[in-house]
Amino acid sequence: MNQAPTSAAQRTALSVNVNKVALLRNTRHLGIPSVTRAARICLEAGAQGITIHPRPDGRHIRAEDVGELHALMQQWPAAEFNIEGNPTQNLMDFIRQTRPHQATFVPDSEDQFTSDHGWSFPQDAEHLRPLIAECRQLGVRVSLFMDPIPEQMAAARAVGADRVELYTEPYAAAWGQPAQEQQLQAYAAAARAAWDAGLGINAGHDLNRDNLADFVARVPGLLEVSIGHALIADALELGYAETVRAYQHCIDQGMVLRRNS
Repeated sequence: MNQAPTSAAQRTALSVNVNKVALLRNTRHLGIPSVTRAARICLEAGAQGITIHPRPDGRHIRAEDVGELHALMQQWPAAEFNIEGNPTQNLMDFIRQTRPHQATFVPDSEDQFTSDHGWSFPQDAEHLRPLIAECRQLGVRVSLFMDPIPEQMAAARAVGADRVELYTEPYAAAWGQPAQEQQLQAYAAAARAAWDAGLGINAGHDLNRDNLADFVARVPGLLEVSIGHALIADALELGYAETVRAYQHCIDQGMVLRRNS
């Protein structure tokens, strides 16, 4: 059995995806709720990063939001700015303009409801390789959105990726069900394969206050989780700051469980 990554003791960072704040704002023409204010409060409450996914149709994050959030992040030099999207659509223009800390490449179609699968190799290698190379020349770390398939991790590294973001909806759907353990084993195996290939490990999609601690505890080398929908939904009841603290508590619980396992 492979040993756990030597970075297993490193605390998992929380990046807050503020897309759903923008989605609510876009239902009216009043400019509220403010996306930049939401991001600021989350950072003040201890979030280690902000994530956005500006889609071509502007259904939530808009082009002006990207620039305003980029300006905000200059006031938080220790926090990371992560821009997600399909690099064959509108993502690369935002990367070139803002040079975020991380670009997460996601294989979404333009009209896709939400992200629901990762990249596949060797099919996607040829068109991803030059785009990854351009990002790295700009000083931008690249993470590829991937299904938890261990055999795909070395291929992701071979095209130049720095990290993978494991697509966690299958785990979230199985949480609390008999299949939960099988899913956790699958994600742990994918994480070990990613680590062995020289990749950093992120994760995201449908993680929430119920299932986050178990995931952090069982997936070795987990550097970052990106959480939007559930976190913003919780914030409607608890407020941004209290919600960020609650998710950080879940991460801390997971880290304790990891160390004691």
